[in-house]
Amino acid sequence: MPGTLNRQAEEFILLHHREEHAAADTGDTERRLAVVRAEIAATGTYRHSAAELVFGARVAWRNSNRCIGRLYWRSLRVRDRRDLGEAPDIARESADHLREAGNGGRIRPLITVFAPDTPGRRAPRIWNEQLVRYAGYATADGRVVGDPRNAGITALALRLGWPGGPGTPFDVLPLIVQDGEGTPHWYVLPDDAVLEVELRHPEGGWGAEWGLRWHAVPAISCMCLEIGGICYPSAPFNGWYMGTEIGARNLADTDRYDLLPRVAERLGLDTSSDRSLWKDRALVELNRAVLHSFDRAGITMSDHHTESSRFLTHLDREEAKGRGVGADWSWIVPPISGAATPVFHRTYDTTERRPAYVHHPEALAHTRGEPLV
Repeated sequence: MPGTLNRQAEEFILLHHREEHAAADTGDTERRLAVVRAEIAATGTYRHSAAELVFGARVAWRNSNRCIGRLYWRSLRVRDRRDLGEAPDIARESADHLREAGNGGRIRPLITVFAPDTPGRRAPRIWNEQLVRYAGYATADGRVVGDPRNAGITALALRLGWPGGPGTPFDVLPLIVQDGEGTPHWYVLPDDAVLEVELRHPEGGWGAEWGLRWHAVPAISCMCLEIGGICYPSAPFNGWYMGTEIGARNLADTDRYDLLPRVAERLGLDTSSDRSLWKDRALVELNRAVLHSFDRAGITMSDHHTESSRFLTHLDREEAKGRGVGADWSWIVPPISGAATPVFHRTYDTTERRPAYVHHPEALAHTRGEPLV
C-alpha cells in the first residue's frame, strides 16, 4: 500500500542519510524524501539511487541475524543490473557473478541486483537455493544419487527438459529462472563459471578416491533483498564458506550426503555404539579434510574458531557506533565444537532489522521444485 511504502521508504532514506551523510545539509534529506514521495504517488513505487542500492545491500548483510561473517559487511561489492528483467539475461549475468566472485580463488563478497517487483509487473525469480547446487536423482528404490536436498528441483529440471548430468553425486544443477510471466526456464551454467574443490584428507588422501568435491562460491539466490519497501527478488549474493557449512552440514547431515558412517569405516572406528564417539571423531576428520582441501587449492575459506572471534569483534564495533546487532544463537554457534568457541557463551538480541535479505514462503517452495499455485 502507498502509505506503508512511504513509511518504509522514509525510514530507509533517513537511515542512509544519517549514516552516510551525517554532515550534509538536512535540506538534502528533505529534497530526496520529497522526490521519493512524488515518485510513489505517481507510479506506486520508486527507484533507489546507485548509492542507496549499495548502502541498502550492505546494511542488509549487516542485519542478517543468521550470518556469523558480518564483520566484512562494508566490503560487499554491488553489481547493479536493475535494467535486466528477462530470464536469459539473469542466467547469463548469474554466471558472470560466479566468475567475478570466484576471482581465481580469492573469493569476493558480491551481490548482483536484478530488476525489482513493480506494481505493474513481477520481476523474474531464481528458483535455485544457491547459484551452484548439486543434483539429487531419485531412484526407483527410494534412494537419491547426489544431494537429497535438491531432489525436488532436480525432478523439476528434468520435467522442464534438462537431460541431466553424468549421474555422479556432484552433477551441477542448471539454473531455474522464472520469467515475469511466471514460466520457469532452465539454463546450464558454463563450466568456467563453477569453481570447485576436490576434497581429500591430509593424511592418506581419502576423499579423492570417492570423488568428493564442493563448489567454492556460496551464492545464495532464493532470498529477496528488501530495501525501503522495494523487493528485489533476484539478487544472488555471496561471502565465502566457513568450513563447517560443508564438513559438518552439507556432507555430514543424515538427510544430505550422510558421509559420517563411510568416514568412520575408512578410519577404522568402532561404530557399534554411540558411546565410542565415532560420529564426533569422523566429523572432525571430515572437517579437517574440507579445510585442508580448500587451503591446498588456494581457495578462501574460514574456520569456525576464527570466524567466532571475528563475530565478537563485529559486535564490539557495532556497539561502539551505537548500533544494535541481531543474531540467532542457533545459527551463530557453529555446528561443531560449539562450546569451544566464544560465541557459545552469551545471549543475543533477536530483533530483525531492515534492510534485509528475506526468505519468502513462495521462494522456499520453489527451491524444493514445487510448482506455482
